[in-house]
Amino acid sequence: MRDITTEVFEAVLFDNDGTLVDSSAVVVRTWRAWADHYDVPYERFVGFHGVPSRGIVQMVAPHLDVDDATAHIDRLELEDQEGIVVLPGAIEAIAALDGRAAVVTSAGAELAARRLAAAGVTPPAVVVSADDIPRGKGKPDPEPYLAGARQLGVDPAKCLVVEDAPAGLKAGRAAGAATLAVTTTSSRDELEPLADLVVEDLAQVRFEVTDEGVRVHRA
Repeated sequence: MRDITTEVFEAVLFDNDGTLVDSSAVVVRTWRAWADHYDVPYERFVGFHGVPSRGIVQMVAPHLDVDDATAHIDRLELEDQEGIVVLPGAIEAIAALDGRAAVVTSAGAELAARRLAAAGVTPPAVVVSADDIPRGKGKPDPEPYLAGARQLGVDPAKCLVVEDAPAGLKAGRAAGAATLAVTTTSSRDELEPLADLVVEDLAQVRFEVTDEGVRVHRA
């Protein structure tokens, strides 16, 4: 366990859905429609938050053509942006980091951009999406966060990963980063074994860029 309030980081890597924006209503609505379309029991959709859509399709419905079924859910999600809102502290967190931040999301690039825009969030210059990651290397694989660190030109071991889902926290840990969890979509009990610090949302912490790097303070 790392005490992130005493460390100095080179950058902060944020998940998007559930961390910066609340898209839960859209996610439930579109995946229910997808499940109804393919006659897949919705009860199978447990524990997949933070996993790319292709990976979810492969796990809940391995009998389907994965390309067609993934394209179907991607279309549904792109067409539905109703009810997406920014989560507390998200805008302030990105603004405070002054170029030392990236968004690392399991969504595709267009979907991520639409959801950030719908919530009124101006993303940092670096956004790593599922489109940038080889198939099979999405969260909980470390590659998304390793890619985020590479694009920023920083050491992943000197990054802080901010996540709301166990899959994303596992990816961050595997990349060697410190981890901060928010309890916006998962319980504290699920997150604590994988996070160096657990808070309610980003309004509970404050990021400060100093001459040495990024520091994290409890708000």
